[in-house]
Amino acid sequence: MRICSIIAITSGMALAAAQGLAAETETSSEKPWLSDLPPLPEIEPVTKAQIDQSMKRGVDFLISSQNKNGSWGSATMTKGLNITAPIPGAHHAFRAGSTGLALEGILRSGDRRPETVAAIEKAEAWFLKELPRLRRGTVDTMYNVWGHSYGIKALAELYNYRDGDDAKQSALKNLAQTQVQRLKRYEDVNGGWGYYDFDEATQKPTGLPTSFTTATVMMALWKGKEVMGLELPPKEVTRGIEFLKRQQTPDFAYVYSNSHRYRPRYSINRPGGSLCRSTACNVARRVWGDPAPTDEIVKVWLDRLILRNGWVDIARKRPRPHSTHFANSGYFYFYGHYYAMDCVALLPETDRSVYYQNYGKIMISKQEKNGCWWDYPLYKYHYAYGTGYALCVLAECRKGAK
Repeated sequence: MRICSIIAITSGMALAAAQGLAAETETSSEKPWLSDLPPLPEIEPVTKAQIDQSMKRGVDFLISSQNKNGSWGSATMTKGLNITAPIPGAHHAFRAGSTGLALEGILRSGDRRPETVAAIEKAEAWFLKELPRLRRGTVDTMYNVWGHSYGIKALAELYNYRDGDDAKQSALKNLAQTQVQRLKRYEDVNGGWGYYDFDEATQKPTGLPTSFTTATVMMALWKGKEVMGLELPPKEVTRGIEFLKRQQTPDFAYVYSNSHRYRPRYSINRPGGSLCRSTACNVARRVWGDPAPTDEIVKVWLDRLILRNGWVDIARKRPRPHSTHFANSGYFYFYGHYYAMDCVALLPETDRSVYYQNYGKIMISKQEKNGCWWDYPLYKYHYAYGTGYALCVLAECRKGAK
């Protein structure tokens, strides 16, 4: 009798353990994005005064480095190893993208000193003249996609800045609408957008769309619609979101490009290689109505970028792309933090402060002595785009500082 009782008890314990393991396995399989991340570290709070001082130094750098024609960046400062950049189209695209980010950063900083206003006026004039001329440089390079996207983002900020000036707002909206048409033209046949087409070099790109370029375009289109009421091509928007869904792995990492779908565990496609892509892709899907990247998933990836920051920071300033752990590149760095702020904005206000504090501290720690930020030596465009990204991050982090 006693033996039977012991057997029964032991069997019951084994059954309970098995059920517990099954439940744990089921939970893990249901939520593969969860991992054994430690809690976010306790940090000394970043103050509003610290953020304001950092932003002023960044704005001062941009004012002092602005080109006479109102743009930022140039094709100088070449090195032994340079990104493919067919002349002159690629550099027009680099300059448009860098100028868009620099201008967005200045406008979002809230700095309205006379010298800052003068820089805004010059940049606006450059955009009105030069953005209509932006095309792809050659059949196999489409860096212009970045110029169109960050051009729209900057035009949206200018549109708000020109509140009350109907004529100016109309001109800005019309220009932004032409950039939408350019993006429609350069959408890939597979859906989504990329910046290379080395395989076929056809009129409509065929084959190299990337997850992060697509997310960049989708966020620009959404911003243009929300701020300026731009008319968007519904088919391309739908195809863009569907493309992002196809690039997602079960843990909400996003593979690098279309062809990488067949190599999902290749280093760059693993979470350590997707730290800066997942912020952009998750928020792009959410703002376009896809509920799959839940708040829980958004927070997991925000946490990862803070806790695993070294995996992308170690790539920062390296001249060769994809030459370090998880094939990360320097130019991922500020990009990922920039879209992290859009992710934070998706969360309830009570959940935002911890991210404002952590990301604000990261940004301030990366500022150079001359006031700029940069992550990859791209001719002479990196100072402008890096500083623009960082100013936008700090403008959001300021909301959670005292």
